[in-house]
Amino acid sequence: MKRSIKILFALLFLACFSLSAQKIPHPRETFGHEVGADYKLADYDQMLEYYDKLAASTDRVQMIEIGKSVMGRPMKLVFISSEENMKKLEQWREISEKLSRAEISEAEARKLSKEGKAIVWFDGGMHATERAHAQMTSELMWRIASEESEEMQKIRDNVITLVVPVINPDGVDIVVDWYRKTLGTPYESSSPPILYQKYVGHDNNRDWFMNNMPETKAVTTVLYNQWYPQIVHNHHQTAPRGAMIFIPPFRSPVNQKIHPGITTGVNLVGTAMANRFAMKKMPGAIAHTSFSMFWNGGMRTTPYYHNQIGILTETAQPTPTPTEYPEDRMPSVVGGKPANATEIFYPYPYKGGTMTFRMAVDYMLESSMAVLDLAADKKDEFLWNIYSMGRDAIEDKEGAFAYVIPKDQWNPSEAINLTNILMQGGLEAKMATSAFSVNGKSYEAGSVIFYGAQSFRPYLADLMEKQVYPDQFQYPGGPPMPPYDLAGWTLPMQMGVTVDRITENFSASTSDITEKLKPVAGTVSGNGKYGYVFSNKDNLSAKAINRLQKAGYTVSIIKEATDGMEAGSVLVRSKRGLDDKVKEISAEMGLNFNGIDKKPSVETAELNKVKIGIYKSWQANMDEGWSRWMFEQFEFDLDTLHNAEIKNSDLSQYSAIIMPSQSPRGIMNGSNRMPENLRGGIGEDGLAKLDAYAKNGGAIIFFDDASNFAIDEFKLPVTNVLRELKSSEFFIPGSLIRTDIMTDHPLAFGMQSQVAASFDNGRAFKINDGAEGIEEVARYASKDLLMSGWAMGEDKYLANTSAMLNVNYGNGDLVLFGFGPQFRGQPRGTYKLIFNSIYMGAEKKSIKMNKK
Repeated sequence: MKRSIKILFALLFLACFSLSAQKIPHPRETFGHEVGADYKLADYDQMLEYYDKLAASTDRVQMIEIGKSVMGRPMKLVFISSEENMKKLEQWREISEKLSRAEISEAEARKLSKEGKAIVWFDGGMHATERAHAQMTSELMWRIASEESEEMQKIRDNVITLVVPVINPDGVDIVVDWYRKTLGTPYESSSPPILYQKYVGHDNNRDWFMNNMPETKAVTTVLYNQWYPQIVHNHHQTAPRGAMIFIPPFRSPVNQKIHPGITTGVNLVGTAMANRFAMKKMPGAIAHTSFSMFWNGGMRTTPYYHNQIGILTETAQPTPTPTEYPEDRMPSVVGGKPANATEIFYPYPYKGGTMTFRMAVDYMLESSMAVLDLAADKKDEFLWNIYSMGRDAIEDKEGAFAYVIPKDQWNPSEAINLTNILMQGGLEAKMATSAFSVNGKSYEAGSVIFYGAQSFRPYLADLMEKQVYPDQFQYPGGPPMPPYDLAGWTLPMQMGVTVDRITENFSASTSDITEKLKPVAGTVSGNGKYGYVFSNKDNLSAKAINRLQKAGYTVSIIKEATDGMEAGSVLVRSKRGLDDKVKEISAEMGLNFNGIDKKPSVETAELNKVKIGIYKSWQANMDEGWSRWMFEQFEFDLDTLHNAEIKNSDLSQYSAIIMPSQSPRGIMNGSNRMPENLRGGIGEDGLAKLDAYAKNGGAIIFFDDASNFAIDEFKLPVTNVLRELKSSEFFIPGSLIRTDIMTDHPLAFGMQSQVAASFDNGRAFKINDGAEGIEEVARYASKDLLMSGWAMGEDKYLANTSAMLNVNYGNGDLVLFGFGPQFRGQPRGTYKLIFNSIYMGAEKKSIKMNKK
């Protein structure tokens, strides 16, 4: 009898779980197909519908909105755990924060490590042409919420799972729409002809310390200011050809600022993944290739500097269209490793066959399950470790005592931006409430202090100090091994902000900075009978010029220093309402306006209404997107010029035309791997239009690689001296290069005499013998060129060459940049070189533009 009762209770128990599982809807019921089905993609509206149904169906799931995408789509964050855990979410969040910030005692940390729950983060949909992970996350959430296996119950009991199922909602819809339109054509697995994030495309995974994009800000707020997960798993889809999935461990080097507990923690998670794939008979997992742990700025790398274990997986098959890999044609070497089962980091090779979208989904699900299973088993250890690493950072005696951003800055708004960027990344900032001195140097009240003794010290030190990338070669005596992404990115250098690294202890009266800083209201002084003058040193002067012009005021550039006004200062002529307008701008932007009662005694150049055109190829170009974003931040009047507009529109309306960095072939010929209406570049007709535009008085500004196009197609007497060099002779990958500025040149007005140029295997110019009408605006320094990163051959090939030239061309100008003056929205210290070039094109001239 007792045995019958036990059986009955067991059956009832299983029935309850079965009923619970039935109540939680599967994604297929909303999508109309299985996740990962061939030739099928759900769009973001379908995904949102499913998320709502999932959250409404069970107490194991809660969902909130954390922000909007750049195009206004909601970004969702989903929490999944046991019913009991979900009732105490704030308690688990507080424990995670206390342990991560590491400002509690060891005894309390021990207690909270046992009491708390592991916090694990997953995301999908960042790189939208990697189509599977945005689809997969719906099934991952369903599985965690509904599955009743012993393993999953353990996970729900011990882990709070955070999922942002789609980080880039706009991109998902752009790519899904393109796939559906091209399905059944030769282009069905191609990428769209536009960026899959409005401004930055693939670089949405390069924005994780700058936080320029709203999607990035929304996520970093959760990661480093709210939930502080111990593990962050970022899904992608660029596996080495012949493998099914890339998993950690990563290859060398590792950044010196990262705690070794993070490096070994990453290895631990990768090993768990590899073992799970092996035991589930899922071949093709490869590690220790391509990706490293040095660069900061990616979704999985920035967590390292916050003592969080960042995991990247790169799964094959990013398209729903099946791909054939004949077994007899599989490569013998995959990711630089033999594919014969003799390689430690590729012990179970993929043998080939038909690769399907569902296979990609399955590999992503199992890699995620490996993370969750490990986190559940070792949750006390992961919680304790994040505290222990934080304490090590706080107690570090070798690092800086503090970093001080003095109040007095050349470009005050960028000092404010630097402070806000660091705070967005979870760093704690103080403001001096009275003057103080350190080592004989005085600092005003209002100076900003970032003390080193905080748990995120690695993040602070990495962004504030120079990077020293180790020499790495593909083999002894061979060419250099390129770093993953960049080698140097030090923010004060890029942004032109003075920061003092102080190692000695000091005392200062401070208050906490709890809100993002804004400019302190500037001053408006003097008699504005003739007009007002303001300095162009601050980047915000460009926004002020655009505001004033749009309000109908006449703006001029003062060409020579006079009466306390520096060359490059901006003059706005008096007109009804100007007094109120300058007060408004001064209060908002912190600019100082000085009223004058008569015309300056030196030359001034009145500006036509500033309007720029930016070339946009049908080859989606991130540099174009970043440029467009930058111009919008400063409120420039901006038109996008596709090939047809270059060929057919009236270019004379533009003060300047911007040619973002792109290969000469890409600009001229475009791509032939697109539908007919999207093929080609500007061609000979477009080139003729640009030629006429410049000769008739226009300014064309060429960034980085586009300068080679200018040299080639406009037949300029200029040589890019780096063009034919091998990487074994000259190599500077993504580093900061010391550059001297000719500050008396109109294109350099308002600039500091030396800047850090963002140089990624860029260009260096030599003016050919006998050439005339070419002016050097910037020159790579004669010595100590490398400020941050890695350089080879710089003294021999780069020193004393031209970094920026202005080429007089007919009645107009061609401006050549050998580096990226606006690269990823980071090098704010070189923005004014762009702005001044635009103003040159906007100056009123006696030449009448030929509109033919």
